[in-house]
Amino acid sequence: MGKFFLSYLILTILYQSYLNQFDVKNAEVDGFTKSVAKQTEWVLSLIDNQSYTTKHLTEPSIKLFYKNKYISRVIEGCNGLSVMILFVAFVIAFNGKFKNTLLFLLFGIVIIHVLNVLRIALLSMALYFYPQFEHFLHGVLFPLIIYGVVFVLWVIWVNNYSSYASVSKKI
Repeated sequence: MGKFFLSYLILTILYQSYLNQFDVKNAEVDGFTKSVAKQTEWVLSLIDNQSYTTKHLTEPSIKLFYKNKYISRVIEGCNGLSVMILFVAFVIAFNGKFKNTLLFLLFGIVIIHVLNVLRIALLSMALYFYPQFEHFLHGVLFPLIIYGVVFVLWVIWVNNYSSYASVSKKI
């Protein structure tokens, strides 16, 4: 537990220092959130060429348009970095061989990032067609999917690659 909390604390402090570089009062958006919004725009543009993003003028967010309609905004909390930090802290807590740990972390972070971009795109499309289900879609279904995948990654890690897996297989 100590490794988990220590790595989570260190990564959270590093992330917070990164975020502190941006002026929220002047609606400044961090680079990673901008990148996630742009990637989501690209995914949506594959389906509808009237999808685009613009900087929000009064909030630190990126406006996301689908079928030429303002559907949602991408904020710092949407960029997936906090989920990645949680994932990394857990893998470190149950670390294995250095190479396996590093490769699994890279693999997991890429999976989480791609899934997150797809999540925002699918959520935007769903909100376009079913705005009455916003609370369920944004607050229940899509978080359940992303955290469910992270949980599956953790189970795979602990059972197959962590130092705990090698001990339990010998017994």
